[in-house]
Amino acid sequence: MTKIIERTEKDIGLVETQYFTFGHSPNELVLESGENLGPITLAYETYGTLNKDKSNAILILHALTGNAHVAGFHPDEKDPGWWDNMIGHGKAFDIDKYFVICSNVIGGCQGSTGPSSINPKTGKPYGLDFPLITIKDMVTAQAHLVRSLGIKKLLCVAGGSMGGMQVLQWAVSFPEMVATAIPIATSARHSPQQIAFNEVGRQAIMADPDWKDGHYYGISAPSRGLAVARMIGHITYMSDISMAEKFGRRVKEERGNRKFSPDFEVEGYLQYRGDNFVKRFDANSYLYITKAIDRFDLTNGSSLEKIFKAASSVKFLVIAFKSDWLYPAYQSKEIVKACKQAQIDVSYCELNSTYGHDAFLLEVEEQEHFIRNFLRRISDE
Repeated sequence: MTKIIERTEKDIGLVETQYFTFGHSPNELVLESGENLGPITLAYETYGTLNKDKSNAILILHALTGNAHVAGFHPDEKDPGWWDNMIGHGKAFDIDKYFVICSNVIGGCQGSTGPSSINPKTGKPYGLDFPLITIKDMVTAQAHLVRSLGIKKLLCVAGGSMGGMQVLQWAVSFPEMVATAIPIATSARHSPQQIAFNEVGRQAIMADPDWKDGHYYGISAPSRGLAVARMIGHITYMSDISMAEKFGRRVKEERGNRKFSPDFEVEGYLQYRGDNFVKRFDANSYLYITKAIDRFDLTNGSSLEKIFKAASSVKFLVIAFKSDWLYPAYQSKEIVKACKQAQIDVSYCELNSTYGHDAFLLEVEEQEHFIRNFLRRISDE
């Protein structure tokens, strides 16, 4: 059944992805690993109008499998961008007031340079010849994009999950370029459990015989392994309550004729999500980005309080969700505590949603209220 999207006067309408390429000269982007990467292309989209003094720019940062298409519609797609419910006319990130930017991270596979891109040295896809990248590398590349638009200081950087990690990295790496930060449902570093879930996903991909040590381009992609990795991820994104409400123990109307065909709706849902994911995402990008997330540690051997002192001029709004067991609220509270210890202006909101980690994408009303008021307060100062 075709999903019908109800469009309103708040919708953005049709949008177009743009591309920014840099790093033609040596050392323009030296990765944390010490390796040089270039040239580098970043796919990005913009919404709204940049004002004359270029002071109304907001950078939205996506999660693990997100992309630059954060809002509006592409001509050939029936669904809007992944955070369309938060970005538009009169929405939380109001494009009548703000100029909103979103870019696909390096290491990605949806327009930005990543392992599926052509290596200029060989004329073939990088595969595992692509260097390891970090959250800080992603942010450094984004800073090149922001500067190319003539923007010296962002009014706000905002994002959830891995996007929240990028928000934190922006605040401590480029505090002079950030006025406010909104990290949502995130952590300053991964816990052993969070690393464990990602490792199971990576092992599923690498155990697929079609992975071929990352050099499967033009042959046959490791779709089965990537689908399993996505299924594991979806389990962690939902809560026990949201799964019970969405599926219960309802059985499928049409069951397969094999012994282990999916019986329950939740099984069919996971398989559907996995099968659809492999159509739009590259397995190697999944490996590289999850590894960057796992290796992310904002403390860098120090304490969060000392790290945040570098971002003393940045004002924070930290948002967490009670039912999020993948990025539990205690991790957001650690960020808030460190900000207060560093004498940073910080507000904290813990929302009572049943959606689990997906709440940052789905819980619109309360989240919109806090973000709109936060941005209004900052703009009025």
